[in-house]
Amino acid sequence: MRAINKIIVHCSATREGQHIDVDTIKDWHLKKGWSDIGYHYVVYLDGTIKTGRNVEIMGAHTRGYNQGSIGICYVGGVELDGTTPKDTRTESQKKSLIKLLYILKSIYGADVSIHGHREFSAKACPSFDAKKEYKNL
Repeated sequence: MRAINKIIVHCSATREGQHIDVDTIKDWHLKKGWSDIGYHYVVYLDGTIKTGRNVEIMGAHTRGYNQGSIGICYVGGVELDGTTPKDTRTESQKKSLIKLLYILKSIYGADVSIHGHREFSAKACPSFDAKKEYKNL
C-alpha cells in the first residue's frame, strides 16, 4: 500500500450546476500530456463518488505534493460566469466528501491531514477552506 500523509481536495473549476464526468476530466488531463486523470476520486453533483486514477499510483493534482497524497475533485467550484471562484458544492457532494474522507482516513490513518489545493498553489481551488472545514475529521 502506498504511504499517504495528505488528502488534497480540488474542484473541477467548472460552472455551478454543470455536470461533467470522470472521462471528461481525464480527456482534459490527457490533452495536457499526462498519462491519466490526475485525481484519484471525483464527486459528481448528485454525490456519486467515481474512481479516477488508482490510489496505488501517484496522482497528478498538486505539484510537489503528489508523492504522498490522494487527490479528490468535486465537480464545480466556479460561478455561472465561468471565472469567479465559488463554493458550489451541493448538499449531496458535501455528504459524499465527508464520507469519502472518513473512509480514506480509516484506511490510511487518523494522522493523514486534509487540505485544499489552494494551500499549495496560488489558486482559489477548491473555492472553500477545506483544512478548516475538515479539521475535526
